[in-house]
Amino acid sequence: MKKSGIYHGEISKIVAELEHFDTILIGDAGMPCQPGVPFVDLAVCAGIPGFFDVLTTVLSELKVQKAYISSEMAEKSTPAYQRLLQMIGDDFPVEAKPHEAIKAMSRIAKVHIRTGECTPYCNVILEGGVTF
Repeated sequence: MKKSGIYHGEISKIVAELEHFDTILIGDAGMPCQPGVPFVDLAVCAGIPGFFDVLTTVLSELKVQKAYISSEMAEKSTPAYQRLLQMIGDDFPVEAKPHEAIKAMSRIAKVHIRTGECTPYCNVILEGGVTF
C-alpha cells in the first residue's frame, strides 16, 4: 500500500502519465462531463469530497504550468475564488475564461474528476508542466 500521496488508483495513474500541456479537469458536482473524456466520479454526496480537498491532493503530486477557471467564479463564488487564488499563489498563472469556454476546453482533457462540491463554478482545468 502507498504510504503517502494519492491513494486513488485511477487518479494516481493519470497524474503519473500526464504529459506536458495535457490537461485535467477537477470539477464540481454539476460540471458536465464531455463525451469521450474519461470520467472519475468521486462524488459521494453534497460536499464530499470537497473541491479543495481534491485539488490540494492533486497539486501535491502534479507539476502544473497553468490553470484555467470560469470567470464567473469571481462574482458568483467569491470566497471560493479567493481561496483558489490564495492556494495557488505564485506557483503558476491562472487564466479566467467564460464558463462556456471552460466547458469547451474540457472536451480535450485527459480526464474529468468530479467532486461532491456544490459551490457554483468550482471547476479548474490544470495544464501539465515539466519538472526540469
